[in-house]
Amino acid sequence: MQNEKILITGPAGQVAFPIAAALAKQNDVWGIARFGKDEDRQRVEDLGVTCVKLDMGRDTFDVLPNDFTYVLNFAVVHSWTPDFDYDLAVNVEGTGLLMAHCQKAKAFLHCSSTAVYEAVANDSFKETDPLGDNHRGMLPTYSICKIASESIARYGARQWALPTVIARLNVPYGTNGGWPAMHLEMMIAKQDIAVGPGATHIYNPIHEDDFVAQIPRLLEIASVPAVTVNWGGSEQASIEEWCAYFSELTGLEHNIVSDNNMLQSVGIDTTKMHELLGKTTVKWKDGFRRMVEARHPELLS
Repeated sequence: MQNEKILITGPAGQVAFPIAAALAKQNDVWGIARFGKDEDRQRVEDLGVTCVKLDMGRDTFDVLPNDFTYVLNFAVVHSWTPDFDYDLAVNVEGTGLLMAHCQKAKAFLHCSSTAVYEAVANDSFKETDPLGDNHRGMLPTYSICKIASESIARYGARQWALPTVIARLNVPYGTNGGWPAMHLEMMIAKQDIAVGPGATHIYNPIHEDDFVAQIPRLLEIASVPAVTVNWGGSEQASIEEWCAYFSELTGLEHNIVSDNNMLQSVGIDTTKMHELLGKTTVKWKDGFRRMVEARHPELLS
């Protein structure tokens, strides 16, 4: 992609930041966020991104132009002490207002999550499987907000004939962090790593190289009605496997404990993803090693 005018919400976030960095090299990229920390805004502006401070739950979008060719919605709020009113305002109402403001765009990417699936162990959730509140024990508002925001994105696609793709993301990671990086930090701090019921906890981790590379194709498949697709790595790995691999790489010990409030397996069926986007290229062990090298080179012998 080049010479496009692109709006990214939440550009300082773990997933959106490397995407903004890649797109800003050849496009006019704008970013909106609350920017509670000045250093976050500066970090994004250093990429060449035009930043606008905007709270999607409280502010209007009138401060923004409405001639963006593409919109990438990565903003998310999930309060630890549940504030359903505010979280729904940002994640759901904010998505609808954003689509209304940017209805002239060629395509709208709404980043959802596999947190939308029913709270049962499954290593191959399909896009058509039942939805549910599987993050209740970890992030009380998260699953509900993601389900509701998908609905408003589907509404917006039909209401404004705005081609839309809803991508259900599963364990993104890389230099900029992610859930596996949090587990590594817990190992460094000698903290227990809690998992939900079951013997293994399987996911489809996707490296930032792959989710950045798939952005153009995601925008190409946007449609009316909106298309929904799982978005994760083609290769599966369990928490048990990746913590053991961290131990192998670093010599750090890991201790996994059971907690019924934590997630069971949330792996995905990648059939539709492979048909629409193609396969990912970074093997999980290669990606995890690169993440350790980038974030904690002192741990590698």
